[in-house]
Amino acid sequence: MSFRLYNTLSRKVEDFVPLNPPNVSLYTCGMTVYDYTHVGHLRKYTNDDLLKRALTYNGFKVKHVQNVTDVGHLVSDADEGEDKLEKGAKRTGQTVWEVAKFYEKHFYESLDQMNVLRPDVICRATEHIDAQVELIKSLQEKGFVYETPEALFFDTSKLVDYGALSGQKLSDKKAGARGDVVVDPNKKNPADFALWFKRVGRFADHEMNWPSPWGNGFPGWHIECSAMAMKYLGAQIDIHTGGVDHIAVHHENEIAQSEGSTGKHFANFWAHHEFLNIDGTKMSKSLQNFYTIEDVIKKGFSPMDLRYLFLTAHYRQKLNFTWEALEGAKRSLENLRSKLSGAMGGGGSVKKDAFVVALNEDLNIPKALAVVWDGLKDGSFGYEDILDFDRVLGLKLDEPSSSVKKEIPGNILVLAKKRDELRSQKKFVESDEIRKQIEKAGFIVKDTSSGTV
Repeated sequence: MSFRLYNTLSRKVEDFVPLNPPNVSLYTCGMTVYDYTHVGHLRKYTNDDLLKRALTYNGFKVKHVQNVTDVGHLVSDADEGEDKLEKGAKRTGQTVWEVAKFYEKHFYESLDQMNVLRPDVICRATEHIDAQVELIKSLQEKGFVYETPEALFFDTSKLVDYGALSGQKLSDKKAGARGDVVVDPNKKNPADFALWFKRVGRFADHEMNWPSPWGNGFPGWHIECSAMAMKYLGAQIDIHTGGVDHIAVHHENEIAQSEGSTGKHFANFWAHHEFLNIDGTKMSKSLQNFYTIEDVIKKGFSPMDLRYLFLTAHYRQKLNFTWEALEGAKRSLENLRSKLSGAMGGGGSVKKDAFVVALNEDLNIPKALAVVWDGLKDGSFGYEDILDFDRVLGLKLDEPSSSVKKEIPGNILVLAKKRDELRSQKKFVESDEIRKQIEKAGFIVKDTSSGTV
């Protein structure tokens, strides 16, 4: 049964065949560590984790590489404006090195709580300057680079197929679309991007800088991913992931510089994850409408409640985060654990194929999750079956619930007593209405010989 995945480059779902079966090279764009990791980031990395787990479940051997951007990412993705790390340092009163270390720690601790498996290789941009310099030199030798007083730029006009990933023509690219960015007046084309910034002008006091053939300075954001992906995975890789916001600029530029240097096709599959909205609005740090994993826990939810919520939407669809939706996910996860505790046997159901079919058709996790529920309800799946599926779902179903335990309030106990009275009077419609009230409040109702529990 083949694994199929949507490829942004071809704009269709394709059979996945790795370059060197059963080995799979996977590169996932990591964080720019200048601020806290929020739930929008967590959705993206949970979806990366689901992809990795699904590949492993299908028998592939995945080598997973992820970068940490700790220098060079400017406030505009098109390499214009202020360095995000320096912006973070000004906001916190720390050095850029302290900022990077602090927020990287928060990033991986957040992912650990979400049960996201760690990459095989975590590579920081600041620790791979030599590799980036060598890649720039290679591009310069091949005629893709021009120099200005401020920086070295990649000349996008030298590539006839630049824009193939996004489908955007070179002539449609604009520079300085935002008012808070600074554009190098010596750029030849709006889409040209910086490979190396010199420590002059607006960057004369840049705290992070290294020697290079072009003078002291620091690398651009895009060059780091190409250099590190190729260092650890080779000139050609199987799958490259990122958010949909990376398609038009960052990933387009990765393709340009990687293929410009090697002359080889860079990534066979490009997988992009959709955004997480907050209360129907795009999440934005300027609007202060984002939440961290700590905010989720303070509200009485567990990280696995949040992970379950992420499982309910396909990775290529937007998902709307509300506290009500998270409450629903929490109840569903508790119900799943409850049903699992009563499941017996397992290990031989023919219905297991339905889970794999859903999983392998462009990572349709919501459908796979529905298969789990159906199999539990009709008795097709046992305990061992569900734990096997959890190798992909990653909900820690073999562990006790980590949701916050709380004493049952008096009003809920009153409702339960009233429900028992109605049931004894055979008023089942009315008793079901009370059951719904109790469940809406976040409690699971069970009928026993001694009454409602």
